[in-house]
This record gives sequence, structure tokens and C-alpha cells, in this order.
Amino acid sequence: MYETTAPRPFIRTVAPHGAAARIFLSFLATAGLFYVNIMPAIVDGLIEGLGFSARQAGLVGSANVYGAAVGALAIVFLIRRVHWRPTAYALLGILILMDLLSMLILLPGPLTAFRFVHGVVGGSLVGVAFAVIARTLNPDRTFGVLLVVQFGLGGLGNLYLPRLVPFFGPNVLFVALIAFSLVALLMLPMLDGYARPKIDTGRPEVKPPVVARLPVLMVMTSVFLFQAANMGLFAFIIGLGRDYGLDLQFITLTLALAGWIGIVGPVIVIAIYTRFGRFLPLVLAMLLTMLGTWALHYSSLPLLFLAANCLVGITWAFVMPYLLGLCAEFDTTGQMAALGGFASKMGLASGPLAAGLLLGDNNYGLLINVAVIALVFSAITSIIPARLKDRR
Repeated sequence: MYETTAPRPFIRTVAPHGAAARIFLSFLATAGLFYVNIMPAIVDGLIEGLGFSARQAGLVGSANVYGAAVGALAIVFLIRRVHWRPTAYALLGILILMDLLSMLILLPGPLTAFRFVHGVVGGSLVGVAFAVIARTLNPDRTFGVLLVVQFGLGGLGNLYLPRLVPFFGPNVLFVALIAFSLVALLMLPMLDGYARPKIDTGRPEVKPPVVARLPVLMVMTSVFLFQAANMGLFAFIIGLGRDYGLDLQFITLTLALAGWIGIVGPVIVIAIYTRFGRFLPLVLAMLLTMLGTWALHYSSLPLLFLAANCLVGITWAFVMPYLLGLCAEFDTTGQMAALGGFASKMGLASGPLAAGLLLGDNNYGLLINVAVIALVFSAITSIIPARLKDRR
């Protein structure tokens, strides 16, 4: 059962497990990590607007995500001891201030260090939001809404922000991040209290729920490998297309279509939820992800390149809500959901780093093969816990 929360006068809250709450929680979670969804725009903006090299701009983005992983890990140990709403207010305020100050930093070294700290704050906010999502009914659906928000608004950002940088400079990137945080700040008061679960056993002392460590560890491993495999390949997808002789305009159009079509994935999750369990949807989606990734070996065929990217876009956004939902299902306090967020960010940050080391002299075939192998292990480590949950 869940503790009730005291009503707050003059503030009308939305239904705690309704559609509006899922959207508001998705905005709250996205606010801490929105720069990942517009990473191509940020990297390109730093190169074009501040004259950073590709390596310097990429390092700024990588530091941001690694900082988020640190923040997500830290919140795992604090989430049971803090009140989530005041914490979210504070973290959003710090994020806005740091994005404002980022406009004043023009050198790659200081900006890299500063954005790492920004990432720590943002990752902590995402961890808090994930923990709250874990306290909702059917958290898989909320994670599905989260992916819709991220893919939808990320697509808009990547479409328009690069076009605005030549006119307004790179500061427009940080203005976009500030605007998103302000929207989340306006939504925050309308959310329910989502008190921590209270277990009524009739005894004066209640021990915290026991978490099945091995299944949780398997899910965390799956999240890390899945994110690393997809993001590592996605970070170099433009170079891959060029290496196979494709035109840049066709490549960018493909990426735009893959992003928008990817929204289909979480929409399906929202619609079917666990109607067919978790095992079967995960198996099918993982297999399709491997197929789409392997098909990139034949990227010299434009239509196949387009189809492969769109397929991976859909399955990527389909699988992640199930994996994050599995993390939440193993622990209703939200601690494991926050840890799942940490695993996700480590994968997002480590994938491009490992891919850059593997790529060498444009060895895209090796990169594709390693990504497929990582996806195979991700599938193995996810379907076993999924089967366990379905049986229970």
C-alpha cells in the first residue's frame, strides 16, 4: 500500500496515475538529460559557433553524460532519505543557473569540466524522476511516454537548433535547455506527492523489501549493453553512411525520419503494456534490433540504409521502457529504477567512446559486428528476468 499525502491548498494536482501525470513526470525526467536528445545539435553548434574541433566538442558532450551517470548513481543511495519534490525544485534551479553560466564559457577545457558538473546535477534529477515513476501504477507505460517526449522534442531540437546557431550563436543551445527546465518547473507543483510505499505488516518495525539481486544485475547489464551498442553506432552513423557512398542530404533525411518514426515504439508500449507479458515483446524487439543493426553492412543500398535506421529507431524506443520498467518492478521504493538510470547513462556515454576506439581507419564493419554481439548479450540478460516476472 502507499502512504497518503497531505493536500496542498491553492494547487490543483493531476491524477497521480493518469495521462497528465505521466507526461509531467516525463518532462521532469527529460529536463535533466535533454542535452542527450539534442546532442548532434550541441556538438555541431560548438564546432560552428565556438570553433571547437570535433574532438573537443565530442568531449564536452561525453563529459556531460558521464557526469549524469555519476549523479544518477549518487541519487541511488539518497533517494530513500530525501523528499523528492524539494530536491527536484533545487536541482532544476541549479540546472537553469548552470546553463546560463555556460553561455559565458568560451574555452573547451573549462566548458568540459563545467558541463561534467552540470551532468551530475542533471543525472541526479533524472534519478529522482525515475524513482518517482517507479511509485506509479504501470511504470512501463510512463517510461513509454518518456520516450515519446524525448524522441518527439529531440527531433524538433535537432531539426531547428542547428539552423538557429548561425544567426544567434551557440547560446541558443543553452536557451533551449533553460526553456525546457522552466517548463518542467511549471509542471512540478501539479504532481502528486508519490509517498514511498508503506508496508503494513502489523509489526512495529518493518524491514525494507528484499531485492532479488541477480535478476536486477542482469537487467542493469542489459540496459548498459543495449544503450552502448545503439548509441555507439548512432554516434558515427553519418560517417558510416558516407563510407558506404551515400549522400549527406540522404543520410540526414534518414536520421530525421528514423527519429520521428521511432516514436511508434513507445506508443506501442503504452498501448499493449504487459498484455502479452514482457518476455515475448522483448525477444521479438531484440531480434529486430539485431536484424536492423546487421543490415547496416549493406548500407550502400540507400533504401536498406533507410529501412535499417527506421527499424532500429522503433525497436530502440520500444525496448527501453520495458527494461526500465523491469528495474522498477523489482523494487517499489524506486532505488532500483534510479540505478537503472545510472546503467542507461553509462551505456550512452561509453558506447561512443568504445566505438571511437574500435573504428580506427573507418572499420565500420567491425563496429557493426561488435554492436550486434553486444545486443545479443543484452537480449540474453534481459529475457531471463522478464520471464521470471511474467511467471510471478
